Amino acid sequence: MAKASLSAIVEYCERTLRTDEIKDYDGAVNGLQVENDGKVTRVAATVDASLATIKLAIAAQADLLIVHHGLFWAPTHPWTGKRREMLRLLMDNNLAIYSSHLPLDFHPQLGNNAQLCKALGFKKLTPFLMQKGQCSGLETTQKISRADLVKRLQAVVGGKVTVLPGGPAVCKKIGVVTGGAGSYLKQAAAEGVDTFITGEGQHWTYALAEEEGINVLYGGHYATETFGVKALAAELSKKFSVPWVFLDHPTGL
Repeated sequence: MAKASLSAIVEYCERTLRTDEIKDYDGAVNGLQVENDGKVTRVAATVDASLATIKLAIAAQADLLIVHHGLFWAPTHPWTGKRREMLRLLMDNNLAIYSSHLPLDFHPQLGNNAQLCKALGFKKLTPFLMQKGQCSGLETTQKISRADLVKRLQAVVGGKVTVLPGGPAVCKKIGVVTGGAGSYLKQAAAEGVDTFITGEGQHWTYALAEEEGINVLYGGHYATETFGVKALAAELSKKFSVPWVFLDHPTGL
């Protein structure tokens, strides 16, 4: 059985994703969140670190779980009840957790934005939508009908797409920011796109899309953020010669 060093994998992720350089939300704890005994024989990837996905990782016999949304976003003490069960499962099954939020969103090859654009067949991508002093998304210029773009996005995310048809029937400049970027709709319109693809947004964004004259396509927060963890796990598998598996645990949101 092939074995890789956990510390070597973590160092590679930190360097590749430029974890120390990317500004993230205060609650995000990017990097190794839980360590194991130092060896990795099988990598699992999933969007969210939770009791359910930890159980899936254990069932898959993984000893490293790569996630986009980690365990720590706010104070998580005391470790009682389900949190105690989670801790026990992690320790008893030698399962490490590595989390990468905005660094994984933003990576130009492995990131959620880049991978979603690739899946959609978008070419000639340029930076889009400033967030925390850095560009959080990508944009492309191409002519496609709104209806065809919706069908393409539905096929890529494998599910429902909510459409706010505030813009033109033929899209010409499309911006992409995965996850929950609906609140950035006004900024997206100000940056000149006529169509904005993201995961989810608030109720009030419907009226705002009409007022700003912009199409918005909500593909689901979860569904638009499966791409990065898959790409990162595949990259680690290739680099360190360990198998990997994706653990699908959709939220429907």
